[in-house]
Amino acid sequence: MKQYKKYIMPYLPYFLLAPILMLVEVVGEVVMPKLLANIINIGIPNGDTAYIVEMGFAMAGMAVLMMLGGVGGAYFSAKAAVSFATALRKDAFQKVQEFSFANLDKFSTGSLVTRLTNDITQLQNIINMGLKLMFRAPGMLIGALIMAVLMNARLAVVIAVVIPLLVIALVLVMKAAFPKFNVMQKKLDRLNSSVQENLTNIRVVKSFVREETEKERFGEANRDLRDSSLDAFKLVIMTMPIMTVAMNVTTLAVVWFGGKQILVGDMEVGDLSAFTTYIVQILMSLMMTAMVILQSSRAVASAKRIGEILNTNVDLNDDHAARKDAVVTNGKVEFKDVCFRYYKDNENDVLHHISFTANPGETIGIIGSTGSGKTSMVQLIPRLYDVDEGEVLVDGINVKDYSLKHLREGVGMVLQKNVLFSGTIIENLKWGDEEASKEQVIAAAEQAQAHGFVSSFTDHYETELGQGGVNVSGGQKQRLCIARALLKKPKILILDDSTSAVDTATERRIREAFNKELKATTKIIIAQRISSVKEADRILVLDEGRIAGEGTHEELFRECEAYREICISQEEKEASAS
Repeated sequence: MKQYKKYIMPYLPYFLLAPILMLVEVVGEVVMPKLLANIINIGIPNGDTAYIVEMGFAMAGMAVLMMLGGVGGAYFSAKAAVSFATALRKDAFQKVQEFSFANLDKFSTGSLVTRLTNDITQLQNIINMGLKLMFRAPGMLIGALIMAVLMNARLAVVIAVVIPLLVIALVLVMKAAFPKFNVMQKKLDRLNSSVQENLTNIRVVKSFVREETEKERFGEANRDLRDSSLDAFKLVIMTMPIMTVAMNVTTLAVVWFGGKQILVGDMEVGDLSAFTTYIVQILMSLMMTAMVILQSSRAVASAKRIGEILNTNVDLNDDHAARKDAVVTNGKVEFKDVCFRYYKDNENDVLHHISFTANPGETIGIIGSTGSGKTSMVQLIPRLYDVDEGEVLVDGINVKDYSLKHLREGVGMVLQKNVLFSGTIIENLKWGDEEASKEQVIAAAEQAQAHGFVSSFTDHYETELGQGGVNVSGGQKQRLCIARALLKKPKILILDDSTSAVDTATERRIREAFNKELKATTKIIIAQRISSVKEADRILVLDEGRIAGEGTHEELFRECEAYREICISQEEKEASAS
C-alpha cells in the first residue's frame, strides 16, 4: 500500500482536517447526553428555569459546533477522496498508455475499464468513509465508554459482556466476506468485456442475426455478477441485524438493571437516560467501524487489482537506449537473424532466423499465407514487440537503442485493423501531424485516394465520424488511415494489408501516388493479393515464419514454388470469377 502514499501527500491538509473536524462532532455527541441528564436531574426537579435555559443554550451552542464540525469534516473528506482518485486514475491511465502490446495481451479490455473506473471508485469511497469515521467511530466509542463507566460502573458491566461477543461475530463475517469481493470484481470484468465487445461489433452482431445469442451471453454474465454480488453482500447485510439485536438486548438489559437501581435510589432518571444514549453510541460506533472494515475488504481487493496495473513491468522502454537522441533520417531497415515468439516460455518461434535489408526508398512487398508471421515481423520495426534473438536495425542503429518516441516518429504504420476515433475527419487525420495545415491534410488525403469521397460529404473534412469510424465503409476507412500515416511524413511506411477493402483500380492509383510522392520513403507492403506487391522492388515470401523466397515478381515466379503456387491459385480464382 506504500505506493499510494504519493497520492495522499499533495492533499495531506484535507486528509488531516477531515478527521480533526469530525472530532468536534464527536465531542458534542458525548457531552450532549450529560447536559440533558443535568436538566432532568437538577433543573426539572428543582424547577430551576434559569438552569434549564442555561443548559439549553449550552446544548444549542454545542449543536452548532457539531454542525460545523460535521459539515467541514464531510467536505474535506470528500475533497481528499476525490483528489486522491483523480491523481490515481491519471497515473493508472498513463501507465496503460505506456504498455507494450505484450503487456496489453495480459489484460482484457473489460478488465482495464473496470480497474480504471469501478476499482478506483471503491478506493475513493473507502477513503471518504474512512476519513469521516477514522476518529469519529473510535472517538465516540472511547468517549461514550468513559462517560458510561464514570456515570455507573456497575451498569457498565453489561457493555463488557456484549462488546467481545459482538466483535467476534463481526470478525467472522468480515473473514468470510473478503474473498467474495475479489470474485465479484472479476465477474464485473467479464460483464464489462461482454458490453464492450458487443457494442464495438454491433453491426456484425446484427448482420449475422445474433442478437438473441448476445442477449443470452450478456444475461449469463449479468446473472453471474448478480449471484456473486449477492453472495458477498448477504454477509455484509448480516451485520445490521446482528448489531440491531445486540443494541436492543443491551438497551433492554440497561433499562432493566438501571430501573432497579432507580427504585432503590442508587441511580437518577436523567443518568439512566444518558446511560442508554451512551450504550447506543457505543454500539453505533462499533457498527460504523464494522462497516468501514467491511468496505475496506472490498477496497483492498480493488487496490490489489489497481496495483497490478501500476506494478506491471513495461517490457518496452527507453531505459537501456544507448542513442536516445538519434532520429530516423534515411529509412534503411535491416533484419539480422531475427527470431521472435509471443509467449516467452513457448519453445516454438513465430519467426525463424529472418534476415533481409530494405534500402532507403525501396518498396518491399511481403506475401504469405495467413499465420505465416507477416504482421509479427513488421511490428518489430517500430518496437511494438521486441525480438527474442537477433536484431532489427534502422539506419544502422538497433531499434532498442532509439528512444521509442524518435523511432516511432520515423515510422508510419497502418495496422491490419484500421481504427478511427470519434471526432471529425480532419481531427482523425491530424493524428499524423497536429500542426498540419488544411492544405497538407488534403494533399495526404489525395495521395491516399480519400479526398474524393471526403469532398462528397456535406461537411467535407468536418464530417463527424462515429466511434471506430462506423459511418464510413471499410475501403474509406482504410484510405483515411493511410492518409493519417502519410501526414507523418515518415521515413518508413508500413502498410499491413491496408488496401484489402479497396478495389484494384483505386489501389493502383495509391501505389502510383506513393511512387511519385514518396520516392525517399522506404515502403513495406503486406498484402494478400499478388497485384498489390507485383511491382515492388523486392518481394519476401513468408512461410511458417521463415523466408521462403526473396526477389522480384519474375524471379520468384521462376524460382520460388510457394510464390508460384500463390500466383496460380489467385489467377484461377480470378478466371473462375470472371
